[in-house]
Amino acid sequence: MTRLDVAVTRLLGMLLLLFMCLLGFIALSDEVSEGETQDFDERALRILRDPKDPSQARGPWWLAVSAEEVTALGGVTVLFLVTLAVCGFLLLARRYRTLLLVLAATGGGALLNTLLKQLFSRPRPSVVPHLTEVMTQSFPSGHAMLSATVYLTLGGLMAQLAQRRRLKAYIIGVSLLLCLMVGLTRVYLGVHYPTDVLAGWVAGLAWALLTALVARGLHRRSPALRAEAQRPVE
Repeated sequence: MTRLDVAVTRLLGMLLLLFMCLLGFIALSDEVSEGETQDFDERALRILRDPKDPSQARGPWWLAVSAEEVTALGGVTVLFLVTLAVCGFLLLARRYRTLLLVLAATGGGALLNTLLKQLFSRPRPSVVPHLTEVMTQSFPSGHAMLSATVYLTLGGLMAQLAQRRRLKAYIIGVSLLLCLMVGLTRVYLGVHYPTDVLAGWVAGLAWALLTALVARGLHRRSPALRAEAQRPVE
Protein backbone atom coordinates (compact mmCIF):
# COMPACT_ATOMS: atom_id res chain seq x y z
CA MET A 1 0.00 0.00 0.00
CA THR A 2 1.44 3.35 -1.06
CA ARG A 3 1.70 6.41 1.19
CA LEU A 4 -1.15 8.01 -0.77
CA ASP A 5 -3.37 4.97 -0.19
CA VAL A 6 -2.64 5.12 3.54
CA ALA A 7 -3.48 8.83 3.66
CA VAL A 8 -6.76 8.31 1.80
CA THR A 9 -7.71 5.40 4.05
CA ARG A 10 -7.04 7.48 7.17
CA LEU A 11 -9.05 10.37 5.79
CA LEU A 12 -12.03 8.15 4.97
CA GLY A 13 -11.82 6.55 8.40
CA MET A 14 -11.86 9.93 10.12
CA LEU A 15 -14.81 11.09 8.02
CA LEU A 16 -16.73 7.90 8.76
CA LEU A 17 -16.07 8.20 12.50
CA LEU A 18 -17.11 11.86 12.46
CA PHE A 19 -20.34 10.95 10.66
CA MET A 20 -21.07 8.20 13.20
CA CYS A 21 -20.44 10.61 16.10
CA LEU A 22 -22.83 13.16 14.64
CA LEU A 23 -25.55 10.56 14.09
CA GLY A 24 -24.98 9.15 17.56
CA PHE A 25 -25.27 12.55 19.22
CA ILE A 26 -28.44 13.40 17.31
CA ALA A 27 -30.04 10.07 18.21
CA LEU A 28 -29.01 10.29 21.86
CA SER A 29 -30.14 13.91 22.27
CA ASP A 30 -33.49 13.00 20.74
CA GLU A 31 -33.97 10.15 23.22
CA VAL A 32 -32.97 12.37 26.14
CA SER A 33 -35.29 15.20 25.04
CA GLU A 34 -38.21 12.78 24.90
CA GLY A 35 -37.41 11.37 28.36
CA GLU A 36 -36.78 7.86 27.03
CA THR A 37 -33.49 7.52 28.94
CA GLN A 38 -34.63 9.00 32.26
CA ASP A 39 -35.44 5.71 33.98
CA PHE A 40 -32.11 4.18 32.98
CA ASP A 41 -30.21 7.31 34.04
CA GLU A 42 -31.80 7.45 37.48
CA ARG A 43 -31.36 3.73 38.16
CA ALA A 44 -27.67 4.00 37.22
CA LEU A 45 -27.13 6.81 39.73
CA ARG A 46 -28.96 4.94 42.49
CA ILE A 47 -26.83 1.83 41.95
CA LEU A 48 -23.72 3.87 42.76
CA ARG A 49 -25.09 4.97 46.17
CA ASP A 50 -25.68 3.30 49.49
CA PRO A 51 -29.42 2.32 49.55
CA LYS A 52 -29.65 3.29 53.22
CA ASP A 53 -27.93 6.64 52.73
CA PRO A 54 -27.97 8.04 49.14
CA SER A 55 -25.53 10.76 50.19
CA GLN A 56 -22.84 8.08 50.52
CA ALA A 57 -21.22 6.68 47.37
CA ARG A 58 -20.49 2.98 47.18
CA GLY A 59 -16.92 1.88 47.73
CA PRO A 60 -14.17 2.82 50.19
CA TRP A 61 -13.97 6.36 51.52
CA TRP A 62 -10.92 7.21 49.42
CA LEU A 63 -12.74 6.44 46.16
CA ALA A 64 -15.00 9.49 46.48
CA VAL A 65 -11.99 11.66 47.34
CA SER A 66 -10.09 10.33 44.34
CA ALA A 67 -13.11 10.92 42.11
CA GLU A 68 -13.22 14.58 43.10
CA GLU A 69 -9.53 14.94 42.31
CA VAL A 70 -9.76 13.13 38.98
CA THR A 71 -12.88 15.01 37.90
CA ALA A 72 -10.90 18.27 38.24
CA LEU A 73 -8.85 17.15 35.23
CA GLY A 74 -11.90 17.98 33.12
CA GLY A 75 -12.64 21.28 34.83
CA VAL A 76 -12.26 24.64 33.14
CA THR A 77 -9.37 25.72 35.37
CA VAL A 78 -7.21 22.63 34.79
CA LEU A 79 -7.97 22.50 31.06
CA PHE A 80 -7.16 26.19 30.75
CA LEU A 81 -3.82 25.69 32.49
CA VAL A 82 -2.98 22.65 30.36
CA THR A 83 -3.86 24.52 27.17
CA LEU A 84 -1.89 27.54 28.36
CA ALA A 85 1.17 25.40 29.04
CA VAL A 86 0.98 23.83 25.57
CA CYS A 87 0.51 27.22 23.95
CA GLY A 88 3.56 28.47 25.83
CA PHE A 89 5.57 25.56 24.46
CA LEU A 90 4.39 26.25 20.92
CA LEU A 91 5.21 29.92 21.33
CA LEU A 92 8.76 29.16 22.50
CA ALA A 93 9.14 26.65 19.68
CA ARG A 94 7.98 29.35 17.23
CA ARG A 95 5.12 27.22 15.95
CA TYR A 96 2.77 30.16 15.68
CA ARG A 97 0.36 28.68 13.15
CA THR A 98 -0.01 25.51 15.19
CA LEU A 99 -0.64 27.70 18.23
CA LEU A 100 -3.55 29.39 16.43
CA LEU A 101 -5.00 25.98 15.53
CA VAL A 102 -4.86 24.85 19.17
CA LEU A 103 -6.54 28.05 20.38
CA ALA A 104 -9.27 27.77 17.74
CA ALA A 105 -9.90 24.09 18.55
CA THR A 106 -10.09 24.49 22.33
CA GLY A 107 -11.92 27.82 22.30
CA GLY A 108 -14.39 26.61 19.71
CA GLY A 109 -15.07 23.44 21.70
CA ALA A 110 -15.81 25.45 24.84
CA LEU A 111 -18.19 27.73 22.92
CA LEU A 112 -19.97 24.75 21.35
CA ASN A 113 -20.46 23.12 24.75
CA THR A 114 -22.00 26.30 26.15
CA LEU A 115 -24.38 26.56 23.20
CA LEU A 116 -25.45 22.90 23.50
CA LYS A 117 -26.10 23.23 27.23
CA GLN A 118 -28.30 26.26 26.64
CA LEU A 119 -30.08 24.53 23.77
CA PHE A 120 -31.09 21.44 25.73
CA SER A 121 -31.25 23.00 29.23
CA ARG A 122 -31.48 19.64 30.98
CA PRO A 123 -31.62 19.99 34.78
CA ARG A 124 -28.95 18.36 36.89
CA PRO A 125 -29.77 14.99 38.50
CA SER A 126 -31.85 15.32 41.65
CA VAL A 127 -32.31 11.62 42.37
CA VAL A 128 -29.15 11.54 44.53
CA PRO A 129 -27.23 14.27 46.40
CA HIS A 130 -24.34 15.85 44.51
CA LEU A 131 -20.89 15.10 45.89
CA THR A 132 -19.33 18.17 44.26
CA GLU A 133 -20.47 21.66 43.31
CA VAL A 134 -22.09 22.31 39.91
CA MET A 135 -23.52 25.43 38.32
CA THR A 136 -24.44 24.85 34.67
CA GLN A 137 -26.98 22.66 32.88
CA SER A 138 -26.53 18.92 32.61
CA PHE A 139 -26.61 17.92 28.91
CA PRO A 140 -24.06 17.35 27.51
CA SER A 141 -21.47 16.97 30.24
CA GLY A 142 -19.02 19.87 29.96
CA HIS A 143 -16.27 17.95 31.74
CA ALA A 144 -16.64 14.99 29.38
CA MET A 145 -16.88 17.10 26.24
CA LEU A 146 -14.15 19.60 27.05
CA SER A 147 -11.73 16.93 28.27
CA ALA A 148 -12.28 15.03 25.02
CA THR A 149 -11.83 18.22 23.00
CA VAL A 150 -8.68 19.37 24.76
CA TYR A 151 -6.90 16.10 25.53
CA LEU A 152 -7.63 14.49 22.15
CA THR A 153 -6.66 17.65 20.27
CA LEU A 154 -3.42 18.05 22.22
CA GLY A 155 -2.80 14.31 22.11
CA GLY A 156 -3.13 14.34 18.34
CA LEU A 157 -0.72 17.26 18.16
CA MET A 158 1.86 15.48 20.33
CA ALA A 159 1.42 12.27 18.35
CA GLN A 160 2.45 14.17 15.21
CA LEU A 161 5.74 15.05 16.90
CA ALA A 162 6.43 11.41 17.78
CA GLN A 163 8.18 9.24 15.21
CA ARG A 164 7.49 5.71 16.47
CA ARG A 165 4.05 4.16 16.25
CA ARG A 166 4.43 2.85 19.79
CA LEU A 167 4.81 6.40 21.10
CA LYS A 168 1.89 7.64 19.01
CA ALA A 169 -0.33 4.85 20.35
CA TYR A 170 0.76 5.61 23.92
CA ILE A 171 -0.05 9.33 23.60
CA ILE A 172 -3.47 8.72 22.09
CA GLY A 173 -4.16 5.99 24.64
CA VAL A 174 -3.37 8.28 27.57
CA SER A 175 -5.59 11.00 26.06
CA LEU A 176 -8.50 8.57 25.75
CA LEU A 177 -7.94 7.25 29.28
CA LEU A 178 -8.08 10.76 30.75
CA CYS A 179 -11.38 11.43 28.95
CA LEU A 180 -12.81 8.13 30.16
CA MET A 181 -11.82 8.69 33.78
CA VAL A 182 -13.17 12.24 33.88
CA GLY A 183 -16.52 11.18 32.44
CA LEU A 184 -16.96 8.25 34.83
CA THR A 185 -16.27 10.44 37.86
CA ARG A 186 -19.08 12.80 36.85
CA VAL A 187 -21.57 9.96 37.12
CA TYR A 188 -20.02 8.60 40.31
CA LEU A 189 -20.28 12.01 41.96
CA GLY A 190 -23.94 12.22 40.99
CA VAL A 191 -23.68 15.47 39.03
CA HIS A 192 -24.39 13.97 35.61
CA TYR A 193 -26.56 11.25 34.15
CA PRO A 194 -24.71 8.56 32.13
CA THR A 195 -26.31 9.88 28.94
CA ASP A 196 -24.93 13.36 29.69
CA VAL A 197 -21.42 11.94 29.81
CA LEU A 198 -21.90 9.76 26.74
CA ALA A 199 -23.14 12.76 24.79
CA GLY A 200 -20.16 14.80 26.00
CA TRP A 201 -17.73 12.12 24.85
CA VAL A 202 -19.37 11.84 21.44
CA ALA A 203 -19.58 15.60 20.92
CA GLY A 204 -16.00 16.13 22.11
CA LEU A 205 -14.68 13.39 19.83
CA ALA A 206 -16.64 14.82 16.90
CA TRP A 207 -15.19 18.28 17.51
CA ALA A 208 -11.65 16.91 17.85
CA LEU A 209 -12.08 14.99 14.59
CA LEU A 210 -13.47 18.05 12.83
CA THR A 211 -10.58 20.24 13.95
CA ALA A 212 -8.12 17.50 12.93
CA LEU A 213 -9.67 17.39 9.45
CA VAL A 214 -9.52 21.17 9.17
CA ALA A 215 -5.88 21.14 10.29
CA ARG A 216 -5.18 18.40 7.75
CA GLY A 217 -6.67 20.50 4.97
CA LEU A 218 -4.72 23.57 6.05
CA HIS A 219 -1.49 21.58 6.07
CA ARG A 220 -2.09 20.54 2.48
CA ARG A 221 -2.87 24.08 1.32
CA SER A 222 -0.30 25.99 3.38
CA PRO A 223 3.38 25.32 2.63
CA ALA A 224 4.34 27.50 5.61
CA LEU A 225 2.22 25.44 8.02
CA ARG A 226 3.54 22.21 6.54
CA ALA A 227 7.13 23.38 6.90
CA GLU A 228 6.44 24.46 10.49
CA ALA A 229 5.06 21.01 11.38
CA GLN A 230 8.08 19.27 9.87
CA ARG A 231 10.65 21.50 11.55
CA PRO A 232 12.30 19.79 14.54
CA VAL A 233 11.68 21.25 17.97
CA GLU A 234 14.80 23.07 19.20
